[in-house]
Amino acid sequence: MKTEKIAVRTLVEQVLRRGSIDNRYADSAAMQDGAAAHRRIQREMDAGYQKEVALAVQTEIAGIPVIIHGRADGVFERGDGTVFVDEIKTTNLPLDKLFLQHEMHLAQAQCYAYILLSQAEEPPTHIGIQLTYFQMETEETARRQWIFSAEEIEAFFQGLLASYSVWLRFSREWAELRNNAIKQTDFPFPRYRKGQRELAVAVYRTIENGKKLYAQAPTGIGKTLSALFPSVKAMGEEKAEKLFYLTAKTVTRTVAEDAVRLLLQNSLRLKSITLRAKDKLCFCEETICNPEYCPYADGHYDRVNGAVLDIIQHEDLITPETITRYAQQHRVCPHETALDVSLWCDLVIGDYNHVFDPSVYLRRFFADNEKHQYVFLIDEAHNLADRVRDMYTASLSKSDFVSLKKTLTQTDRATKNLKNAASQINALLLGFRKEHEGEKSLVIKELNTDLSAKASLFLAAAEEWLGEHSGTRANEADEMADNVLELYFTVAAFVLMAEGYGEHYTSIYEISGNDLTITLFCLDPSGIIAEKLRFGTSAVLFSATLTPLPYHRDVLGGNEEDFLLSLPSPFEQQNLLLCAHCGISTKYVHREQSYEPIARLIYETVSHMPGNYLAFFPSYDYMHEVYSLFIKHFGHVKTLLQGGSMKEDERLMFLQEFDEANTGPLIGFCVLGGIFSEGIDLKGRRLIGSLIVGVGLPKLSLRQDLIRDYYNEKNGSGYDYAYVFPGMNKVLQAAGRVIRTETDTGMVLLIDSRFGTAQYRALYPPFWSHMKQLRKTEDLKALLAHFGQET
Repeated sequence: MKTEKIAVRTLVEQVLRRGSIDNRYADSAAMQDGAAAHRRIQREMDAGYQKEVALAVQTEIAGIPVIIHGRADGVFERGDGTVFVDEIKTTNLPLDKLFLQHEMHLAQAQCYAYILLSQAEEPPTHIGIQLTYFQMETEETARRQWIFSAEEIEAFFQGLLASYSVWLRFSREWAELRNNAIKQTDFPFPRYRKGQRELAVAVYRTIENGKKLYAQAPTGIGKTLSALFPSVKAMGEEKAEKLFYLTAKTVTRTVAEDAVRLLLQNSLRLKSITLRAKDKLCFCEETICNPEYCPYADGHYDRVNGAVLDIIQHEDLITPETITRYAQQHRVCPHETALDVSLWCDLVIGDYNHVFDPSVYLRRFFADNEKHQYVFLIDEAHNLADRVRDMYTASLSKSDFVSLKKTLTQTDRATKNLKNAASQINALLLGFRKEHEGEKSLVIKELNTDLSAKASLFLAAAEEWLGEHSGTRANEADEMADNVLELYFTVAAFVLMAEGYGEHYTSIYEISGNDLTITLFCLDPSGIIAEKLRFGTSAVLFSATLTPLPYHRDVLGGNEEDFLLSLPSPFEQQNLLLCAHCGISTKYVHREQSYEPIARLIYETVSHMPGNYLAFFPSYDYMHEVYSLFIKHFGHVKTLLQGGSMKEDERLMFLQEFDEANTGPLIGFCVLGGIFSEGIDLKGRRLIGSLIVGVGLPKLSLRQDLIRDYYNEKNGSGYDYAYVFPGMNKVLQAAGRVIRTETDTGMVLLIDSRFGTAQYRALYPPFWSHMKQLRKTEDLKALLAHFGQET
């Protein structure tokens, strides 16, 4: 019988948590690495103090062999010979508040005490527990000690195991049922699509070998099922403990749910949960997580275990709607309940931030910093590097601290401390701004350690203030608490980035009038991505557009030992007319001269092959210039124009206009890289063409130039990494909107002289081998006429 490994922290938290959710007592020390403070405390102890003592004991729970393991912060012997277990906790809260929450910390230490007693050749009759709390701001240390008899420790530990038995029995019985079902589950279709079996085999071998796979799999292959099915099969053979399917968009998460639903209809047993953002699940008008405001937060931990058990015993495909139904029934917070349920699921479908975001990642799975048999399936992976770069970039603005000082009107000690902390940051930034009067921006490689230190002091003061002033948001004082909390999270993110600051960072100072903003800018997220993926044993990063593959492997945390796979399109090449019009330059210096020719080229295209089209432009300004000329000359053609900040209903209305029944031409003018250039699925005659203006280069900016300079120094390919490759991926995404099924036909027209150069031709994916290059509109008309006859 397989032996289960259970961490002491997992055991204690699952069984003993009680009370309410209350975010008024935020503690940034929980967000920060307290390892340095731990080491400092340990160094100050006597010579006989043993630090970071790894402990494990083999025992049984309900007849199931288990290893209970953990790491005690310290073990020492007092002068009277009593052995003590030391549990160290760091905090930014006042120490008296932390001692009110000591039960869980004490329970962890009691578990370590039991393991020590069980391993002793001559077990003592008593053992001591010491809780050591270190206040990060004041550097004050407080300790409290207890003496327990060996019998008391034994009774406590066995009681804990007995309470945990219901969870362990469920886990063991479910794994057996699931694995047997997986063995009987076949691929849900009679045959694989072209390229689909090759991708599935590559995914399985990647998991089997504990590697990473970077796969370019064009639309139509069935990427989601090709990734999930072999991963599930590997889980049935105990090659994977848990699967994480991560995406950048809600619509892709729905596709993953549909794939699971299909497999469940094919005799599979698998527990899958789809996670959603807190504000999308919250039952209350505002997302305020304290028992005075939210009835679901009040007593949540007293009821949540019952809710979790109810869900996992009765549901397999657990959607956000499933969670809200059970959460209302059990009167618990739906967001926290979903996170707890995920612990007992085989597949977690979520956003990138559930693994990569430093503030909201799933600590339940990754806080122990140990490698597990986790498999990461990362869809639309071309989005990941920029998303992680944004997650690990943080800014502070002088104006925010000035505004906060003005709103703090109370005269109590906590308010004075908070105003003082804000004043110190303001003074530091003011001095820098005056020192660099007349400059708009500066780039300084070194971290401003004075600012990060003062930001840490601000966090401590804000935590104290929030603990004393947060209420139910019913009056002006509570609105003030919202302002403090918002700035608190901004500063906490800044401090967190400062702690990880290194060669892959630089600091940007931007001066605007009286304001100064300092940004810790993440230049290279690859190391961060690699570090997060090391929590698992393997990862599959896939997209329809990972061109060129070595570039994506580099920026997405891979190395030369990892696998690369580029698959052909499953669709017949004759279904897509693929052209590059190289007779028009869209470079900035030629832009004004290009407006009229592009407007006329668009008209000639849609009039010779009527239907629904999307025309993509490098920017809103460019789009508006061409659009104005188009409606001036060709106003009889039906057009749509993408807005700058379209709401969800406006996006839906825009897409609903793309009807198969349209008889005349319809052109949607859009921005390349925007909301309509990826993630939309207009099948059949709903979309027959994409007209792509320009090579998609990101707008010239200080940040992109810094990325360019960083990679120039690193590998000599700075311009490609910062501009060319990201731009080409936008082009590929927009082109991929046209052919969505094996019966679709349509055309893609690239418009830019650079598409005819060797540099860009080298970036065409293999399934673009039939690209036709032309310089005259007359040549395009002939191609359109011939394509229309053929299809």
